[in-house]
Amino acid sequence: MLEHGGRLRAAAQRYGIALADWLDLSTGIAPYGWPLPAIPESAWQRLPESDDGLEALARDYYAAPALLPVAGSQAAIQALPRLRRGARVGVVTPAYAEHALAWRGEGHQVTELGEGAVDRALERLDVLVVVNPNNPSGRLIERQQLLDWHARLAARGGWLVVDEAFIDCTPEHSLAADSHLPGLIVLRSFGKFFGLAGIRLGFVLAESELLERLAEPLGPWAVSGPARAVAAVLLADTEGQARQRERLRGDGLRLAVLLSSYGLAPAGGTALFQLVGHTQAVGLHGYFARRGILLRLFAEARCLRFGLPADEAGWQRLEQALREMPQ
Repeated sequence: MLEHGGRLRAAAQRYGIALADWLDLSTGIAPYGWPLPAIPESAWQRLPESDDGLEALARDYYAAPALLPVAGSQAAIQALPRLRRGARVGVVTPAYAEHALAWRGEGHQVTELGEGAVDRALERLDVLVVVNPNNPSGRLIERQQLLDWHARLAARGGWLVVDEAFIDCTPEHSLAADSHLPGLIVLRSFGKFFGLAGIRLGFVLAESELLERLAEPLGPWAVSGPARAVAAVLLADTEGQARQRERLRGDGLRLAVLLSSYGLAPAGGTALFQLVGHTQAVGLHGYFARRGILLRLFAEARCLRFGLPADEAGWQRLEQALREMPQ
């Protein structure tokens, strides 16, 4: 299995620092949310039902004509390759590595290519996978560019898969409203923006026929009753969403400014994380870890990804580590 951020227990064991003493900045997940609703007993006692209103609320939130709830967008990433056979798949890199792994695992021919190579390669592809905004670079590809790529693929029965896991703070860039178009598949993560990674909830936005095909390998009751109950309340809370979006945008800017002031100007990022390139990325990762601050290391690219601190104490701790950082 691939390495991901958030492996706090492994870091605690490796560095001999108690779990509670860590500042975990290794994920791109909002470190805060807002008060959670009470979960009705029926959500625990009954099997989940698809007519409980969750889908309607999600369609409103995402402005999507049709969607399918899944147990985190990871479930869709692994299931989508099963709906095609022998496809030539392009993955725009750098990207969330699970995409290429999933398509290769189902026997498809996968090519990882840079954004600038897509136009030349598109005629040779059946599927193009794009993470927008990109993880880990934060790069945003314009909507019209994506729609142009989609049109060229769809004309030959191809797919454009757009992973929008980090787009909630910039919804104007989303292709959700266009997801009814044949051959366009949009993946959305619930846990990152709402700060609830453990809920394991995501949504696939696409034409109804494809969603029906996707639902079959996922099976019934793919999302738990408690997860559905919590998500329904938060998806209806437009005021809470606006507060969360404003706070995340402010903290994302604060993080970029803070890192820049100590010589670690980000190469890119989103409201939820900042990416820093550095020739001594591996050494810096170890420096912060020995201080109980966990970052996400991309060793081959010589990059570190910084997530957001959850509170003022976390911000002060990060700044102190930056101030005392070896030159």
